[in-house]
Parts: sequence; structure tokens; C-alpha cells
Amino acid sequence: MSDVLDTFWAAIAEQLQELRTAKNADDVLSTLASGHGLDRGFFAGSGGDDTVSDALYAAGWELVWAESSIYYTMRAPDGSMITYIEGDIYRGDRHGNCPGQTGRPAN
Repeated sequence: MSDVLDTFWAAIAEQLQELRTAKNADDVLSTLASGHGLDRGFFAGSGGDDTVSDALYAAGWELVWAESSIYYTMRAPDGSMITYIEGDIYRGDRHGNCPGQTGRPAN
């Protein structure tokens, strides 16, 4: 069991390392691809010590909006955005509680 957990957390650490250099939403979504299309990803390491937001801050991203540490929108250095909802990542600003809708500009 320990080998499985070690492998899992090693994969999460690798994803976080890649996110620390993410310059746009495409980089984030390709790193966290979930098999649900190009506009959606998933981060399975939400229970760990490091977070997606910390990794993206290191890459120069900024917080656009947040309701909590598990529901927020961030903007990349190139202006593209992602919304994080409990591990699910969506392209764009989707903080209107409707992840299926087209992203809208932040206020």
C-alpha cells in the first residue's frame, strides 16, 4: 500500500512542479488533463501540503476572485484564466456557480 501512496504523491509533486512554470491556462489544463476535454482538468492532490494556487503564484499568476481556498479564479501572466472548484479546474472565469457556462470577464 505504501508503494501505491508513494507513487501517487510523486505524481502529484511532478504536477505541482510543472504548474510552477505554467504561463497560461493551456499549460495548467495539459498538466492536469482529466480526459473530460480541453477546457477541464482535475487535481487529485488537494489533501496534500502544496496547493495549485501556491504553484501558480510561483509561476506569476494572480488571484482574480476567491470564495475560499477550494473555490477561486486565477489569471496567468498572458491574461488567460482558470477557475478551481474543489480540485476541478475549468478554463476561464467560471465563478458564477455554473461551470458549464462560457467564462465571463472578472469584475
